Amino acid sequence: MTKSLFSKCLVLVLVVLTVLFVGCKSDPEIKDDATKITVAASPTPHAEILKICVPLMEEKGYTLEIKEFSDYVIPNTATEEGEVNANYFQHTPYLNDFNAENGTHLVSVGAVHYEPFGIYAGTSSDLSVKTGLKIAVPNDTTNEARALLLLEQEGFITLKEGAGLTATKVDIVEFNGNEIVELEAAAIAQARPDCNLVVLNGNYAIGAGLKVKDALAIESATGPAATTYANVLVVHECNKEKTIIKALLECLQSEEVKTYIQNTYEGSVVPMF
Repeated sequence: MTKSLFSKCLVLVLVVLTVLFVGCKSDPEIKDDATKITVAASPTPHAEILKICVPLMEEKGYTLEIKEFSDYVIPNTATEEGEVNANYFQHTPYLNDFNAENGTHLVSVGAVHYEPFGIYAGTSSDLSVKTGLKIAVPNDTTNEARALLLLEQEGFITLKEGAGLTATKVDIVEFNGNEIVELEAAAIAQARPDCNLVVLNGNYAIGAGLKVKDALAIESATGPAATTYANVLVVHECNKEKTIIKALLECLQSEEVKTYIQNTYEGSVVPMF
């Protein structure tokens, strides 16, 4: 084989490989005539709420498939890559942080519910003792800030002025003798036997068999946290105007879903519509 022929063959091989690679890449855009939508969700309460939407979507001529995930990363990467069409598990501050850290193109299309963040009993059953405690909080940026603000509200720590929604453990200026333990959000409920108190996301509290009435302290459902941390339906930005997405949001914000949330979760989940 001549050098010239070899070069041409090499170029041809590279072109073929490039075409194959591009062809295998996931396309996140939903077709305009799509009649099926796949949504990633946390098992509780998100997937449970979505199940109420299955027959509602059928009435609109659509099929709703729900895929459950127990972590906070895969639902977003799967939505970005087109493996699922949408996800429902997170609030906007977490979504914004995820986009900034990962270069993803995900957007909220509407708020559905709010889960009050709470302080729950571990080996301590009340909040009268404020010092010398081991307290578990989530280790992801937005939820840790939320937990620390609640602990400050209840007098367990003091945060640096202005820390706000970006607060982390390094922003604590007074521990009051307390040990703050950072854990994966999904692991905090299981850590209760090893901690005096734990600060839990609403969905993980529900998953652990806890209700908001079991919390020793909670965020106000009428305060700014409710709006800031409302759980939202999320899609790739190219799908935000798709008809099937709008249909799903209508179902999630329906009276049927509102009634289900109020009757099922007894305040642990609060409709935001």
